[in-house]
Amino acid sequence: MRNAETNAPPSGDSITVPLVPPQVTAQMPDIADLSARLRFCPSDGRIWLGDQRMLLIHLSALAGLRRELVNSLGVEAARGLFTRMGYASGCKDAEFARRIRPDDELNAFYVGPQMHALEGIVHAEPVRVEVDIDSGHYYGEFIWHSSSEVDAHIAAFGMSAEPVCWMQIGYASGYTSIFMGQPILHREVECRGTGSRQCRIVGKPVHEWDDPNPDLVYLQPDSLASLYRGAAPALARLDPAAPDARRQPGLVGVSSSFLAAYHLLQKVAPTDATVLFLGETGAGKEMFARTLHTSSKRADKPFVAINCAAIPENLIESELFGVERGAFTGAVQSRPGRFERAHGGTIFLDEIGTLNLPAQGKLLRVLQEREVERVGGTETRRVDVRVIAATNVDLRAEAKRGAFREDLFFRLNVFPVRIPPLRERRDDIPLLVRHFLLKYCERHGKPVSGITDRAMDRLVDYDFPGNVRELENIVERSVIMAPDDGSPIDVGHVFAFGDEVHAPFYGVAHDGSLIDSRRPPAPPAAPRPAGVIDEILSSDLPLEQLETRAIEAAVQRARGNLSEAARMLGLTRAQLAYRYRKMRG
Repeated sequence: MRNAETNAPPSGDSITVPLVPPQVTAQMPDIADLSARLRFCPSDGRIWLGDQRMLLIHLSALAGLRRELVNSLGVEAARGLFTRMGYASGCKDAEFARRIRPDDELNAFYVGPQMHALEGIVHAEPVRVEVDIDSGHYYGEFIWHSSSEVDAHIAAFGMSAEPVCWMQIGYASGYTSIFMGQPILHREVECRGTGSRQCRIVGKPVHEWDDPNPDLVYLQPDSLASLYRGAAPALARLDPAAPDARRQPGLVGVSSSFLAAYHLLQKVAPTDATVLFLGETGAGKEMFARTLHTSSKRADKPFVAINCAAIPENLIESELFGVERGAFTGAVQSRPGRFERAHGGTIFLDEIGTLNLPAQGKLLRVLQEREVERVGGTETRRVDVRVIAATNVDLRAEAKRGAFREDLFFRLNVFPVRIPPLRERRDDIPLLVRHFLLKYCERHGKPVSGITDRAMDRLVDYDFPGNVRELENIVERSVIMAPDDGSPIDVGHVFAFGDEVHAPFYGVAHDGSLIDSRRPPAPPAAPRPAGVIDEILSSDLPLEQLETRAIEAAVQRARGNLSEAARMLGLTRAQLAYRYRKMRG
C-alpha cells in the first residue's frame, strides 16, 4: 500500500510517496445494502437512492455544459461552480450514511465512496483511510478509476495542465466535512485528465494543510462572483453545516414546488400586503401563515388564528368583531373580537370560504376602512392588523355563483400563494417523516430508531388525500404502534389500520438490470442440472429442512440483507421475511 506524505503540495503538483504499511485496512464492505436502496419508479418519473431523489443524465450533456460554462464564465468560475455542486451533494450523502451502517464507524464512512460509485460518478479504491471521529483525526487517500468527470472534460477540451475532477473533489470534501464534523479538504494530487495513469486524492483536516487557501477558494459559498470578476475573494472558514440550514423552523421541504411557495412567502413577508393561501385541506396553510408572521416586522405582535368553519354562523360576527354587553341574550359583558385582539399584529382567517354573506360584508368594511364595530355597539374602533386568509375552495368560482362576494374576493386576492399538495412534493416526504419522527418520539417517549426502506417506499408512493396532516397522523400512529425495543418503524406500523400501499418501484439485479420490486424475479429459463436434483433426492432430507437450509444459506450469503436473499431465492422480501421469522421462532 502507498501512503501520502503529511504535507501534500497544492493541487496539480506531483509528489513522491514512500511505501509504508497502512494503518487501517482498505477493504470496503459489500455494496449490496446500498444497491438495494436504489429504486426506479418510471410511472412517477422518479429515481431514489435511499430517501434522496436522483437523476440519470447524459455524460455528453455534462461535457457540453462544462464547455459552455468555461467559455462564458472562465475556468476559475466554472471550477468553483462544479466544486460547490459536488460539495452540496456530498453533504446530502453524509447526512444519512450512519443510518445505513450504524454499527461500524469505518464502514459507515465508506458509504460515501460506494454511493459515488453507485451514482455512476467514479469508482474509488481506498489506499489508506484513518477515521476517528472522537479525536477528530482523519486521513484519506483514494485512487479514482473511470472518472466520469475526466471523460467529460477530455471530451470538451482535451488534456489539461491542471486536475479536472472538480465536482468529485467538492463531493469528497463536503462528505467528509459533514461526517467528521469539521472542515476537511481533499486535493487531487494525480489526475488522468493531465496525462497521469490514474486519479489520486489525499484528504486531511484544513488546519493540517500548509497552504489550504488556493483550494478553499472554490468551496466558499460566496466566492463565485469574485472568481468571475477575477478578484481573489476573502476566505471564510469552511462551514460543514447542511446547505439548507437556514430553513425557517416549522417548514420542512426541498422540492421545487415547496421552494416556489416559500420564495413567494419570503418576498411578501416584509410588507403589510394581504395574503391569500390557496391549497387543499392539510397542506400546511396555517404553518405557512405563522412563518409569514414570524418573518414580518409584526413578529413581536400577536398572531391570532381563527377557523371560520368551526364557528356557528350566528356567532361568527361576534367572534371576529366583538360584542357589547346586552347585544343579545347571554352577552353579560363586553368582549373584544379577534380583530381587536390582533391589533398591531396578524390575523389569520382559515377556511374563509365558509363565511356567510353578512359576515363577508362586515369583513370587507374592515379591510377597506381598517376599523371595526362590535355587535350591538355604535362606536368604531381603529385596528392595525395584517390579514392573512386561507381557503381550500375556488373563491373565484364561488363568487361567480353568488356564494362569495366578488368585491371581497378581489380585496383578499392581493397576493395569492398556492401551497402544493403533498402528492406534488414527494421529495419532501422523507424529510417530513424524519421531522415528525423526532417530534413524536420525544412526545410519546418511544425509542424508535427510524423507518425501514420498504415502509418509506410505501409512504413515498401514497397519494395522501389528507396531505401533510395525514402524514403527520400516520407517523404519530406508527410511533405509538412501534415496539419499545428501539427497532425501526415498518410497513405493519405505518398501515396498521388500512390497506398497504404498494410502491411501483424497480430495483437493481446482480447484472445491473431492473427488476420489478412488486413481483419476484422471473425464474431462470434453463432448468437446474439433473445432478443437483439427484443429490437433493438422495439426501433423504424432508422438504421443510431443505427449505430451511436454502433460506439460511441465502441469508448468510447476502450477509443478512433479506432483500438480496429474496432475490436469490425468487421470492419477494415479504415472503422470505415470513418464512425466516417462522423458522427462527
